[in-house]
Amino acid sequence: MTSNILFLPFRRSHTVSLSAAIKQYISSKYDQHPDLFTKDLETIEKLRATAIHAQEPHPSNIPKLQAYAAQLVWISGKFPIDIGVEFPWYPALGYNTNRSASRNNIRWELANVMFNIAAMYSQLAMSSNRSTSDGLKASANNFCLAAGVLSYLRDTVLPELRTAPPEDMDTMTLECLEKLMLAQGQECFWQKAVKDGLKDATIAKLAARVSDLYNEASEAGVQSDSISSEWIHHMTAKHHHFAAAAQFRAACDCLEKRKYGEEVARLRDSLSCVNEALKEQRYVNKAVQDDLNGLKNRVSEDLKRSEKDNDMIYLLPVPPKPELRILDRANMVVSRVPKEVSDSNNMLGEKGELGPTLFSKLVPYSVHLAASIYVDRRDRLVNNTIIEELETLTTQIHEVLRSLNLPGSLQALEKPLGLPPGLMAHAEEIRQQDGLSRLHRSMDDTKKLKKSDQTIYQEGCDILRSEQAEDEGARRKYGTDRWSRLPAEQAAPKLFAQINEIEGYFKAAASSDSIVKTKLKENERHIELLNGPDHDLENFVPSGRRPAITGVVEREAGKLRGCFNEVSRLESRRRRKIETLRTKAKQDDINPGLLREAARLEREYPMQNIEAAQFENLFDKRLEMYDVDQDMVKDEAREQQDAIKRLQDANAAFINARKGDQSTKQREQALQSLENAYFKYKEIISNLDVGRKFYNDLAKIVNRFRDECRSFVYQRKSEASQIENDIALAMSSLNLQQANSNSLQQQRQEDAQNPQYGGDAHVEEPLTAPMPTRASVGPHAGMWTPDVGIRFAPVPTASGNTRPANGPPQDGRWDPTKGLKFG
Repeated sequence: MTSNILFLPFRRSHTVSLSAAIKQYISSKYDQHPDLFTKDLETIEKLRATAIHAQEPHPSNIPKLQAYAAQLVWISGKFPIDIGVEFPWYPALGYNTNRSASRNNIRWELANVMFNIAAMYSQLAMSSNRSTSDGLKASANNFCLAAGVLSYLRDTVLPELRTAPPEDMDTMTLECLEKLMLAQGQECFWQKAVKDGLKDATIAKLAARVSDLYNEASEAGVQSDSISSEWIHHMTAKHHHFAAAAQFRAACDCLEKRKYGEEVARLRDSLSCVNEALKEQRYVNKAVQDDLNGLKNRVSEDLKRSEKDNDMIYLLPVPPKPELRILDRANMVVSRVPKEVSDSNNMLGEKGELGPTLFSKLVPYSVHLAASIYVDRRDRLVNNTIIEELETLTTQIHEVLRSLNLPGSLQALEKPLGLPPGLMAHAEEIRQQDGLSRLHRSMDDTKKLKKSDQTIYQEGCDILRSEQAEDEGARRKYGTDRWSRLPAEQAAPKLFAQINEIEGYFKAAASSDSIVKTKLKENERHIELLNGPDHDLENFVPSGRRPAITGVVEREAGKLRGCFNEVSRLESRRRRKIETLRTKAKQDDINPGLLREAARLEREYPMQNIEAAQFENLFDKRLEMYDVDQDMVKDEAREQQDAIKRLQDANAAFINARKGDQSTKQREQALQSLENAYFKYKEIISNLDVGRKFYNDLAKIVNRFRDECRSFVYQRKSEASQIENDIALAMSSLNLQQANSNSLQQQRQEDAQNPQYGGDAHVEEPLTAPMPTRASVGPHAGMWTPDVGIRFAPVPTASGNTRPANGPPQDGRWDPTKGLKFG
């Protein structure tokens, strides 16, 4: 530092291929070809290169930074925050300015550019000619704009960052920098008032506000890990400097108003403030030291003069500091956000000050998000409501067939030798899918997904437990009175509720996984037979002798076969309906409708960000096309109920007709067990697919949970650091008070041992205040003239007599050679 004011340094970055990332994203996520936006891609790349190289304090560089920042805000509505490029930036403050940090985050890029806009304003203020009134006004204006950009960065940009902010952009650092910019802007107004010769009372009000702002800046800086001690000493010295300047100007105003006692008091306080500021002289630069020493000399001279005048002439009481009226404040600065920053979207366009909007013909990201929401909602309706109910109906058919021992009983009767064609078809299907190995591989994949989800979930829980332990340790260390913030569970109940919620998901999934394992274990032998060669099946299925089929048995078997075929056809037709429904959902493209609705919204609400929630009515109307399919589910349920009733009646008649015939019993059981194994195989495959989808969806939930835990703990640690700093300040203040109390107590003990200066030395004869009288000298009696000394009337004692002979002369004049004596 070579000046008596500070400026913000620029943040540095490296060149990255932003255009390539945007091109890749358009190519993979949007229907439009990226070559349609070649010119826009070139422009955004050029804007970034220009912005990161704008490192000189010149007014022409401000629009370069603002134009790039405006485009970043604009394309945030077109692309997701994680566009696919790591933006590297070096901190401007702190102890890691040579180590860059990178994030795949457009808002991260915007935050760093915003900081550089504030830095540019501060450096323009620094470079202004502050020896002229116009230069001071320009400098103050730029300081206010810098403070405004910093406040916008803190309040608007960082809350949408979705990640930890840069290490030198935490709340207290930005608070410190904003107050510092305002303090220096106010200092410019103070300097201009001095230069323009305004009244001392006005200058005192301006200086008092400068002191306040520097104090607020230093207090915030102490709580920041990025503000250097050199800056904190500078701001502390400035705080005391302008407190002294304010009292000095107030003393000058008192002199003008003939308040001579108050003038002395304010000059004394001014000198005290200067001395307090000079305690920092080892840590501040020469410019600040010169300012302080110059002020001290001026105050010291005026104090000597005022004390002498008051003691010799005016004799007015000097009020103690607590009785002095607190100075009024005149605030001339405020954090002003440039409209190019706060309202950048309205300044983009073909004739906009910040240039044309880029990628304006690209479908907004919110539309893409709305399409994803619709697809998710449609798939839930189709898969979880319609198809799942249809498959539940099919499962009921298989349970009924298994309970009726069908089709095993019919196959054993109709084909007593060899393997039935239906069973051979089922075996061939399993062999082509390598059924048993497929099941084991799928279970292993599901297990890996589950383990990954549990690891991520456990990481989030560990983060919270670690923070709880630190918080509890601090509460034990400082006590609940000082450490009064809420425990983590009360501070973030929703986050902690997710712990039990996700734990419930894992328990439910574990139960389902156990059921699937049991199914596989119970049917693994039969599935292995179906997956094996034909001779193993033939060995497993015993051949039966051809039974004697009576006419009644043949008739009832024919009826039963008809009912069974009806149920089989019902199941086959249902499978085709499910495939047709899936094809219908796959071909359901809502994008044209979304584009038409988005175009309408852009026409009716220009420059307003389009949100996915604005398409809800379109979603509801679009999903009405699946009402007919939901009605179809009800029809299927009624038709199946009737078909199963007929099948059960036919099977009862068939069993009654064959009563007592055990010739095919073993064959029936073997064939039926293989049929049951086939359907269990299909069921397990479906269960494993559902489980895999469940764990993939759960991965999104646990990842979000872990990220929220990290963000919450980061905020808690920042809060804890601030509380510890507050406690440390309070403790240091308490120690100082205790030391003062001990010193006072010690002084009282010493006074008690020395009665001459003890507290009760004059209890018996209190000292009466002297009464001044005018001397009757000169042509006009009673008129005082400067060549005549001040005389006091004889002071009566407690007994009513005049002052004893060893007191002052009886004419009341004080002889300086006699010193001071007390009665």
